[in-house]
Amino acid sequence: MTKTNKIIYWIATLWQALGMLSTGIVQILKLKEEADMMAHLGYPLYFLTILGVWKILGVIAILIPKFPLLKEWAYAGFFFAMSGAIFSHFASGDGAKEYFGPTLLLVLTIISWYYRPADRKTILV
Repeated sequence: MTKTNKIIYWIATLWQALGMLSTGIVQILKLKEEADMMAHLGYPLYFLTILGVWKILGVIAILIPKFPLLKEWAYAGFFFAMSGAIFSHFASGDGAKEYFGPTLLLVLTIISWYYRPADRKTILV
């Protein structure tokens, strides 16, 4: 892995981890803005707790060493959560402002996954 790829990986991964961790905490705390957004999107309030816990566990999985299969699952979960958020905002007729956060986190997820070091990849035989 080149030095440039390592830098790209760590910048994307840390930015992604910060975004997922902060939104996960906000979702667990069920702040009014988050609760209002979930109601607007048509999801039950308990969904915030589920998403928040999964995001925090996903951040831990991506940042700890080893466990490449667990990392793949965490990346997949982030991909599905953020693409689902984008589609939910689209289906609700929301404006561009609501797309920014999930789109940024989706792009960071893809970049982090693509540039991850070899020891963080699963080996398919």
